[in-house]
Amino acid sequence: MTQTVTHSVPDDLERRPDPYPWLEELRAAGPVRRLRIRGDFDAWIVTRYDDVRRALTDPRLSSDQRHAADVYAANPLFRRKTDKPTSMLLAEAPDHGRLRGAVSRAFTARRVELLRPRIQEIADGLIDAFAARGTADLVGEYAFPLPIEVICELLGVPADDHDRFRDLSAKVVTPARDPAGMGAIVLAFEQLKAYVRELVARKYVERGNDLLSELVEAGEAGVLSDEEIAASGVLLLVGGHETTANLIGTSIRLLLRHPEHLAAVRADPAVLPRAIEEYMRIDGPNVLGVYRHTTEDVTIGGVTIPRGQIVVLSISAANHDPDRFERPGLVDLDRPDNAHLSFGHGMHYCLGAPLARLEGDLAIATILRRLPDLRLVVAPDELVWRPAVLRGLESLPIQFSATTD
Repeated sequence: MTQTVTHSVPDDLERRPDPYPWLEELRAAGPVRRLRIRGDFDAWIVTRYDDVRRALTDPRLSSDQRHAADVYAANPLFRRKTDKPTSMLLAEAPDHGRLRGAVSRAFTARRVELLRPRIQEIADGLIDAFAARGTADLVGEYAFPLPIEVICELLGVPADDHDRFRDLSAKVVTPARDPAGMGAIVLAFEQLKAYVRELVARKYVERGNDLLSELVEAGEAGVLSDEEIAASGVLLLVGGHETTANLIGTSIRLLLRHPEHLAAVRADPAVLPRAIEEYMRIDGPNVLGVYRHTTEDVTIGGVTIPRGQIVVLSISAANHDPDRFERPGLVDLDRPDNAHLSFGHGMHYCLGAPLARLEGDLAIATILRRLPDLRLVVAPDELVWRPAVLRGLESLPIQFSATTD
């Protein structure tokens, strides 16, 4: 089956109050569609749950951009990449297993659970800073700084550099709409990599009780190169807070929008983890999807995608597929078998998912406990979403009874 490009990703997709009708139209049009993605690249988008889930484990769909180098190189904004990927996000077997294995020790269930007291301390400290005011921006003052502090401490980033890192990270995830925008992203990414390289060099001289120091030990043992250590650091710094910050902000928004959910969580705190899973399904941070690249011709849903093509596996479209989730547009805290794909699937499943879930649970539970009469300052439809490739609120202005406790 052949197709022409008939769809384009809207520039404001992640900023729309409800971006999901656009994905529903794509899914209704067919299981695989041709799509013009940002940066003026032609791609294929997969939108149905079963197809997306299978494709996430299909070895013919590679994360390595080199398999679609000709497509990327046709755009002057893209710099042709010929080197082997140094980040586990883009690497494939066997390099992926080696890179992931070196990092995974920091994210075991036991080690993540040991972070609980410190995460709780950070959450309480952030609330202490605004509790006496009676107003706050729960995104800027809480949802973002909490996971930034956690991941920076985990990696061994000095406290004085946290704000610098947050600024660079925000620039890296801003969509490029023109050459100037792409230039800003490239500059921010290079500055972030340069900073992490400097940090890694310091860890060789002075070790700490942190993940970068452990990766440096792996480097000395010949398991990782210095470039792989730096690439892992950049990936963990950006990925370790963007998703979690959006999870916290979006979950609090949905709780305030659904008073019955708020009442259920207050009555039984054990409901909160289920609520977070449902909120991740209904309005997760990755709206468009993850990119893969065909290493050979691949047939999905009766559509053959040629070798050397960009394929977008739409996580959010899959999470809203009515063939997998009954009444997918309904926020249902009792939804059975909520196997959403917001953290991915297969060997690229999000390594930090347990930490993100713990941070989300503690952050939201602490807000509800300490600010019991929490309420929005603006109408829900007046909230503004960030201009980023990961969906999240720009701010979440709230009011509550001021306290000095």
